[in-house]
Amino acid sequence: MGWWQLNADTLAGSRFVVSPLAETLASLCALAAGTAAHPAEQAWLGAHLPAYRARLDPVTALLVDTALGHGWMADFCTPAPAEHERGFAEELDVVRRTPPEVALEDVAVSVRGSLPAELYRSDLAGRMADLLEWVWTRTVLPDWPRRRRVMEADMIARTAQLGQGGWAAALEDLRPGMRWLGDSRLRINARDHPPREISGARLLFVPVTPPHAWVAWDEPHRYAVIYPCSGVLAEPERAPVPESLGRLLGTARAMVLVLLATPKSTTQLVALTGQGLGSVGGHLRVLLDARLVRRRRAGRSVLYYRTEAGDALVRAQDPSGDVLRHPVPE
Repeated sequence: MGWWQLNADTLAGSRFVVSPLAETLASLCALAAGTAAHPAEQAWLGAHLPAYRARLDPVTALLVDTALGHGWMADFCTPAPAEHERGFAEELDVVRRTPPEVALEDVAVSVRGSLPAELYRSDLAGRMADLLEWVWTRTVLPDWPRRRRVMEADMIARTAQLGQGGWAAALEDLRPGMRWLGDSRLRINARDHPPREISGARLLFVPVTPPHAWVAWDEPHRYAVIYPCSGVLAEPERAPVPESLGRLLGTARAMVLVLLATPKSTTQLVALTGQGLGSVGGHLRVLLDARLVRRRRAGRSVLYYRTEAGDALVRAQDPSGDVLRHPVPE
């Protein structure tokens, strides 16, 4: 079992942060795997996979497979994010400045054996940095505003879980195999790794939208858990809006009402609908005045949810019951 030992101060001082580099590395992993977790990711792969494969030369392709494809990412590819968000270029510079001997050693660890002869080179860090820059520029940056909204919505939801059920609830489904064990122990995965004492370090939780997860550290200062956003947020698909409900309320406002089958924050609604913050706020005010939704505070967040009247209105406009049978989960 791999677990971290941490004291109360470390846990209390932990925080969620956004990392453009982590999002880019997760996207590179998705491109390298070439398989999709949901239809939206399949569409993204269809748009970018041919250009990605054309971008690879034999050495870079072997580097990606060796450094990222054996269950343990080479450490130089996964620098721990800073406590406060930095720009992509600043984060990437940490990868690019990796000494050649460190990059070789890290890749050897990830492959658990001797390196292929083709990778005994001094430019591994530069090659990986160049590829990450290409992935960021071509596949992540054009969609960055939506991705960022998704991450922020996920952080809001996790914070609400923390306020309602404590760390055990907030960490339970953060990533596969992770859970709070008690006695100041955080299980990272189910592998047979020796425990790490991280008391006194800064603990960071970093969401990414592709379904990939890993851990990173800058000993002894920072440790990070990179985890995939919840599926409903990461997959930018719309809940079905009955046509008659759209005519009655307007499609945008009806979308907000449909999504409130389960409690959601304003930030989550912005991420899920693609509407601006002002528009979502306006729709919520109208729905509140009409007593179709209510709100309640959860920690620092305000969550909105449908009332019985709101449910009845959706049910009346949705004879098939699809919207009520398949609510969008939190």
